Amino acid sequence: MQHFLIALAATPSPSPTPSLRPGLSEDQVTPGTWGFVLTAFIVVLTTFLIVDMVRRIRRVRYRAQVEEARLAAETGGVSDVENDGDAGAGAR
Repeated sequence: MQHFLIALAATPSPSPTPSLRPGLSEDQVTPGTWGFVLTAFIVVLTTFLIVDMVRRIRRVRYRAQVEEARLAAETGGVSDVENDGDAGAGAR
């Protein structure tokens, strides 16, 4: 078994050929410039959408906190926001 492993380790593997198979051009294998531009556009668009979504969610959360504080002030009770600060906001 040991001789077999040594023979496998010592046997050189064939080096890959730097050229393409006959009948293929580089345009058929790689996405090219337009593929890169389209991928970069999708990445930038997704980043803007995520930033906008986070901003909208934060705005809705702040409006809910203000509404809770307003309702608590009207009823004369103490709101959750005043009791535990941000700890109660994370549980919602």
